[in-house]
Amino acid sequence: MVDTVRNAGGWLYDQVQAGWEVTVLTREHQDIRPLEILGARVVDLDSALATENGLVPEALVASAELYSSDERIRAGLNRVLERGLTKFSMWGDEIPADIDARFSPSEYCMSRAAQVFKRHALVAAEVREPVIAPTESFRTSGFTASQSGRLTSV
Repeated sequence: MVDTVRNAGGWLYDQVQAGWEVTVLTREHQDIRPLEILGARVVDLDSALATENGLVPEALVASAELYSSDERIRAGLNRVLERGLTKFSMWGDEIPADIDARFSPSEYCMSRAAQVFKRHALVAAEVREPVIAPTESFRTSGFTASQSGRLTSV
């Protein structure tokens, strides 16, 4: 959860403010308040994976480490990538070689409000003296949606 706030918190906040329905899937049972500060709805990862609701998010953002370490996540994200209808971004230094060619570097410039809310979320997550850069770095694949829609972060 702290990893999500630290690497994508500003982007998540700005998407909520733009009218997106933002859901964050978490695999740990922990304080979800930092994600709620950003405006995200939080759902348990295991529950979400057990439910096949047929909804396809318009955008996904995920940790490269989580993609590499969890076969269920990898399989689900690969299905979404194959459909080609979802903008997919990853953060982390080690994008797996099997999908790296589909991604290109991107930077997201956060609003000032996103920077403030990200700082509050990190403080709520007990990160001491968080440093908030004005941008967040991703590797991104897929189309760019300009209207409000459904966003999922894992």
